[in-house]
Amino acid sequence: MTAFAYAPPVDDLDIIHADDDILVLNKPAGLLSVPGKSADLADCVEARARAAYPCATMVHRLDMATSGVMVAALNRAAHRHLGLQFERRHVEKTYVARVRGAMRDEEGTIDLPLRCDWPNRPKQMVDHELGRSALTDWRVLARESGATRVALSPRTGRSHQLRVHMAALGHPILGDEFYAPAPVRRAADRLQLHAERLAFFHPADGRRCVFFVPCPF
Repeated sequence: MTAFAYAPPVDDLDIIHADDDILVLNKPAGLLSVPGKSADLADCVEARARAAYPCATMVHRLDMATSGVMVAALNRAAHRHLGLQFERRHVEKTYVARVRGAMRDEEGTIDLPLRCDWPNRPKQMVDHELGRSALTDWRVLARESGATRVALSPRTGRSHQLRVHMAALGHPILGDEFYAPAPVRRAADRLQLHAERLAFFHPADGRRCVFFVPCPF
């Protein structure tokens, strides 16, 4: 039995690009990146990708509630190549989020180490003694009534990094079921976090590839 009612969107998977080595997708909010531990969590980006591309394997993940650009590998060599790029921080990721309140500055960097909040997992938490280094660059895109639209560029890839970092600044992401107080959760019908841009080196020839999906909110 799961702790929540998993009701993934029924729309067909949005494929942005496909070639012999990579598959680039636009993940909808509400769909897992990879299967969960129980049978009722089998529907996910990877499973849907394999329906059309049997060798597809995800190289990275987005939170279930997050939408946006993802890349899958279509062979082992491509998976190794892309995996090393993520590990060595050669991949550029840019997200768009709407957060509560007015950000005081126009841009900045969040440097707060994170670790799993084990009694409340999968939640994460800031821990200056035991946490792993986590860095996020942010920049204001627009100021709205009661909210700020920001671009977020994580330099590290910790679980829930952007959600925890923004909450720690006092500006939780609208619609965040884990880290936002009830009024902020209710301020949007989904998590207002979208992976808008992904840039990496193609595993076949090393050319720089940039994929972009406009923010849907």
